[in-house]
Amino acid sequence: MNFELFIAKRYLISKKSHNAINIISGVSVAGVCIGTMALIVVLSAFNGLSNLVESLYNSFDADIEITIKQGKTFTLDSTEFNSLKKIDGIAYYSEIVEGNALLKYNEKQCVATIKGVSSDFAKMSKFDTLVSEGSFNLEKNNIVIGKGISNILQTGPEDAYTAISIYAPKRGIVNTFDAEGGLSELKAYSAGAFSINDEFDYKYVIMDINKARELFDYTNEVTSIELSLKKDADPEKVQEQITALLGNKYEIKNRHQQNALLYKTLKSEKLWTFLILVFILIIATFNVIGSLTMLIIEKKKDITILHNMGADSQLIRKIFLIEGMLITLIGAILGLILGTFVCWLQIKFSLIRFTEGYVVDAYPIKLEAADFVMVLGVVLLIGFFAAWYPVRVFTKKHLVF
Repeated sequence: MNFELFIAKRYLISKKSHNAINIISGVSVAGVCIGTMALIVVLSAFNGLSNLVESLYNSFDADIEITIKQGKTFTLDSTEFNSLKKIDGIAYYSEIVEGNALLKYNEKQCVATIKGVSSDFAKMSKFDTLVSEGSFNLEKNNIVIGKGISNILQTGPEDAYTAISIYAPKRGIVNTFDAEGGLSELKAYSAGAFSINDEFDYKYVIMDINKARELFDYTNEVTSIELSLKKDADPEKVQEQITALLGNKYEIKNRHQQNALLYKTLKSEKLWTFLILVFILIIATFNVIGSLTMLIIEKKKDITILHNMGADSQLIRKIFLIEGMLITLIGAILGLILGTFVCWLQIKFSLIRFTEGYVVDAYPIKLEAADFVMVLGVVLLIGFFAAWYPVRVFTKKHLVF
């Protein structure tokens, strides 16, 4: 065993002459342990929330979305259409027509975004699993509305015999004196209500694409095309193939590009929370400085003996530096274990639950190996500087022989 490590371990576990040093050493280990545990728990909670948010958006947003750069609608010719569907890696293809409309039910009304979808939409998004009331049925004049819109209009699948009136401006008609004459009207019935989050629940109404074209006075135009990829497909490679096929007049976006601000926000929130907790951990490691300072003072006689036996200043400093690192390492390992245990309890038993109305019943947690490596590295780095300072400063006073 390394001589410096042997002496440092003896100093750490042996009974000191002053009980206060034992207490301070224990507090130092506990401080590092709690700080490390907090980092693991909070980062895992952020991972769980980020995963949940991404899954909610993924249930609505396609793997790849194609839109026109100039204008609102476009039409793919048969050659482009067939070539696009033949690209290796594409599982499903859905044409989309989107536009704003006014919904009116009895005396209630609200503005919503109509999303007309083709038959593959349910298969590629598994949107039917998000329908909390009724069913995902777009046959005839059926629509599926967001839970928020359902609450505003005070309607739902149970009102199967009262139609919802949907109004949209007619194309090419501008008449300020005859507002009603400039609107297209469509009668529809709520077959189901979906629940994702407020951003979607208070905004979208899903209907068959042919009905949406009828409402917005389109023929075969689309506002976008959504693609679902196979599990083993490379999104970047497929995106490059689509760009090469369609050219620069189209905008091809993957999931992250469709919600770039969302993903940047999630990452920045996690980063700033991590930095705040690291700052708290730095304060907690001040106990390590105090513990080593008192130990150096107490072991002044031992330092003299080691020097007389041939130990130089560098070796003596190394002993106390290793002791400080041992305190940090023990605290870090205990913190990682306790943090993992707390996360496991939440995953297994859902100790912290949400009230009714949330998408999930309990606070989501996701453990990631990268977080453990990052936390351990940061804690050890902080511990090194916390040990280096007292060893460097205070041994100067006691290495005068």
